[in-house]
Amino acid sequence: MVAWLEPWVVGGGLIDTIIAVTLLEVAALVIYHHKTKRGLAPRDYLLNVASGMCLMLALRCTMLGNSWYLIAALLTGAGVAHTADIAWRLRQRAQNR
Repeated sequence: MVAWLEPWVVGGGLIDTIIAVTLLEVAALVIYHHKTKRGLAPRDYLLNVASGMCLMLALRCTMLGNSWYLIAALLTGAGVAHTADIAWRLRQRAQNR
């Protein structure tokens, strides 16, 4: 019944779908904010999205057997983006007090 599911997940199809949906969501949010000046400003979430995308790409690389240094670079990128996001949020919070 779900024989197609295992190769789709193991072969990277699931994570590719999640990455594509995430990119479409970000594009929709950016376009909506640009056209209406409402909703979330991209600066409020793009570092968070970058961190998540790096993690998803690292998972994809691991599943597909890519080189360890590419995986390490993506995980490092996720950590840097996450750290920058936290630092930015703390600065914003301090300025708003």
